[in-house]
Amino acid sequence: MFCKDQCIISVIMGDIVEQKVDAIVNAANNSLLGGGGVDGAIHRAAGLQLLEECSILGGCPTGEARITQGYRLPARWVIHTVGPVWDGGNSGEEVMLESAYRNSLELAVEYELQSIAFPGISIGAYGFPVGKASVIAVRTISEFLASNDTLTDIRLICFNETALLSYSKALDELFPR
Repeated sequence: MFCKDQCIISVIMGDIVEQKVDAIVNAANNSLLGGGGVDGAIHRAAGLQLLEECSILGGCPTGEARITQGYRLPARWVIHTVGPVWDGGNSGEEVMLESAYRNSLELAVEYELQSIAFPGISIGAYGFPVGKASVIAVRTISEFLASNDTLTDIRLICFNETALLSYSKALDELFPR
């Protein structure tokens, strides 16, 4: 855990659908209509109303973000963002991942939210190396907070020990104690 100005940034092993925050972030696919991994878990937990709302959004390009209600989730909102599929690092994947985090944070501020929980965007089925992804996530969040003080609680939710160690290391390296 780290405190930057008025915002606490924490790395937590857990289930994103159980987070009691203003918004959880969905590592979605371009259609926003559900899928596997985090995306499927969020859709299942939120219920069919989430799918109905997503179906009228017209999808989401990689690196951008959209917001919907949370329905049956503890979080009031779901911010859907599409991370890049890893292609060896030569197709702008790092820039697109940074954009996915930044655009999610900007939506949170636009909706006057104070707390948000992120999964490891693109590190599952999309194959983004967790070491690189964790550094990009922490750096992007830090840069965003340098010019914005709306958010007070940012959580990086990890689904396994490898992710937990990687995101914790990235946080510790950027904010040494």
